[in-house]
This record gives sequence, structure tokens and C-alpha cells, in this order.
Amino acid sequence: MAERTRRKRTATAADFSARLLAWFDRHGRHDLPWQRERSPYRVWLSEIMLQQTQVGTVIPYFERFVAAFPDVAALAAAPIDSVLHHWTGLGYYARARNLHRTARLLTAQYGGQFPAALDELTALPGIGRSTAGAIAAIAFGRRAAILDGNVKRVLARHGAIAGWPGQTDISRALWEIAERFTPTERVADYTQAIMDLGATLCTRTRPTCDRCPVRADCRAHATGVPEQYPGRKPKAATPIRAILFLILRNPAGAVLLEQRPPTGIWGGLWSFPECPPEADIASRCDALGYRALGWQAGTARRHVFSHYRLDYTPVEVTVVPGFAVADGDTRRWVLPASPDALGLPAPVKALLAELGDAPVAPAKTVPRQP
Repeated sequence: MAERTRRKRTATAADFSARLLAWFDRHGRHDLPWQRERSPYRVWLSEIMLQQTQVGTVIPYFERFVAAFPDVAALAAAPIDSVLHHWTGLGYYARARNLHRTARLLTAQYGGQFPAALDELTALPGIGRSTAGAIAAIAFGRRAAILDGNVKRVLARHGAIAGWPGQTDISRALWEIAERFTPTERVADYTQAIMDLGATLCTRTRPTCDRCPVRADCRAHATGVPEQYPGRKPKAATPIRAILFLILRNPAGAVLLEQRPPTGIWGGLWSFPECPPEADIASRCDALGYRALGWQAGTARRHVFSHYRLDYTPVEVTVVPGFAVADGDTRRWVLPASPDALGLPAPVKALLAELGDAPVAPAKTVPRQP
């Protein structure tokens, strides 16, 4: 009985991959930028960029990035500011910092080459089990399973596995299926195929089940409500943080940016000095080494992160040098229209574009109280 069950599972897995590969040969995506001149470096870069980000968004970033940093050696040799600059707008900036760290580790420890073993790949910064599997399968042709967001959705629906994939037991079950369904032949094509299926047909909403190559035995399709699989992450109250962006403007029209700490939200990026809404703006400027002549608050805005919302209000402040001197390597005056090749958070980049290079008109400022 156990042997018959084992044979049935093996046949099902083989049939699943065969149908998927046949569909991929006819309908899969074969001309994405990272599929041309395929290399471990390009596969790795694309996999990191595609985390939490749509293919259409990634393509222009990928092309610009590889033009600036064509290989591991070029990325390792680049200043982190340049790397973050080319990542500006793509979000989840820890990915860019980990890319840079990994490039330097590869250069120092592996001669600029990628290891093919899963345990060595997962030991590199920013490379988890699924990303390591994708690199091993696509770049090296090794049999390795993946379980990114698209694949989780395909497998959860095919097996009608209820529950949120972030739960330990659900994740373990999906990994077992992913391992079982991954074939020994054409593993690179299979890996791309199952990601394509989730991205193009088995979408989160309105899946195109009538065109799916594995719908015949898809249990979620049989229920008539495939959108209910996989389960959603339990909702929690989203915290809101409020800050002021202090846009210090000198008489020449330049604004002050400061580099954030290397870790955390926007780590290593250049942003405006900030303070809580209740803080004394004049005192904050004094601490930066500049005397505030007056300021004007703009319209409050919101930026949404994955785990909280940031409400920020831009406050344009006209300043002159104070008694203290606080400039240094982590502070820089830039013209808003040409802020150098710096890594900038999307809200800061947008505000700089709005500001232009004209100095703040004194008539608009609110005089500082003596």
C-alpha cells in the first residue's frame, strides 16, 4: 500500500511538471532581460529585485543597474551611495545594501564567482532558501526547489491548502510539495515556468483558470473559489508615525541632506533632517549648525511601508550659518534639481523635484520668535 501511494505521488509530480513545461514552451516568458546572457550574477540580481516587486517595475531598474555594474567586481568596487542611487524608487533598500555586501564577500572569498551549493548561497547576505534555489536551478541547472510568493499561490491552490503561508506548518507543507514537484530534468525551465504561471495566470485576484495547464487536478479550482487560497495574513492595526521633514535652504537655494544610519528604514540613503511634529524647529536647526530665519510648513503627506505608515510634513526653513558647525561626511548641501548621484528615498526624491533651485521667498516664511 505504501509503495503504491509512493508511485502515485511520483507520477503526479512528474505529470505536474510535464504539463507545466509544455505550457511554458508555448506561453512562458523567454525574453526577459535577465534571461539574455544568463549568468549567476544576472540571475541573482533579478531574483533580489523581483522580491516584493512586479516584473514590469523591475525591468528598467535591472537594465540601468547592469549597465552601471555589469558584474560582481564592478558592484563590489562601487561606492554604496552609487548603488543606492541606482536603486532609488525600487524600495526595500536593505536589498541593495545586501547586494553590495554580497558582491564584496564574493570578491574577497570566492574570486568574484558564485558558489553553486545551496548552503553556501544561503550564507550570503540577503539570500534565503528560495532565492538560493532559484540561483542554483536557473544559473547552475541544479535540482533545487523555490517557494516565492507566486509559487506559494500556485501550490496552495493546486493542493487547496488553506491558511496563511507565513505560518510554520503551512510553509513546511508547501516546501514539501515544492521539493516533490521539482523535476530532475529541465529544472531551470521548470523554475521559470512555475514563477510565470503564478505571475501571469494564477494571479492573486481573477486567476485565468481556463488557460491553466494544471487546472484538471487543481483542488482550489474545483471548489469554484480559487481566490480563497492561499489564506491571507491576519490583519493587524497598522501603526502610524508622524514626522517633519526640515528642508533647510541656504541663500544660494541649496538644501541640506543627511545620510541615514546604515541599517533600518532607508538605511544609508540621503534624506532631509527630521524631527517630531512637536519639536522646536529653531532648536533643531541650531543643533545642525544653522540659524533659522523663518519657516513655512507644506501639505502633510503619507508614505506606506510594509509594516507602518509614515505621515510626513515638509517644512521649508530659510537658514544662515550659526555658531556651531555641524557639516561632515554625512551631511551635504545639494541643489534640488541636481542632487548628485545619491541614494534617495522616493518621498525625498519627489520633494526635491518639486522644490526646484529657486530660494525660498522671504515673504512666505514665518519669522522666528526671539
